[in-house]
Amino acid sequence: MVLVIILICTNIFLVLVSQAVNKDNADFLLSGYNTMSKTEKENFKLDEYLVYFKKFFFQLALYSSLATIISYVLFDELTTTIIYALTVCLPLPLFIYRSNKNFKK
Repeated sequence: MVLVIILICTNIFLVLVSQAVNKDNADFLLSGYNTMSKTEKENFKLDEYLVYFKKFFFQLALYSSLATIISYVLFDELTTTIIYALTVCLPLPLFIYRSNKNFKK
């Protein structure tokens, strides 16, 4: 039961984060973007990045939920917790790599 509460809270947070960040508040909420110089910000494809950012975090919430629900049916709670942690943490380095590679002009 605790796992279900953690899953729901974490996924609500991920979806809220994906929807809360926009072009107007990116200066305050996007780590790294807020420390860029004006020239670097002009060379950064913010609109494209925000589309990628929102899609990534929404999909992260969706797919980690699906993996957790399926593993909850198939495995014990400890294994399910490990699977959930992995499905949330493993995609993040890919997100960082793709962000650095694709969104600088």
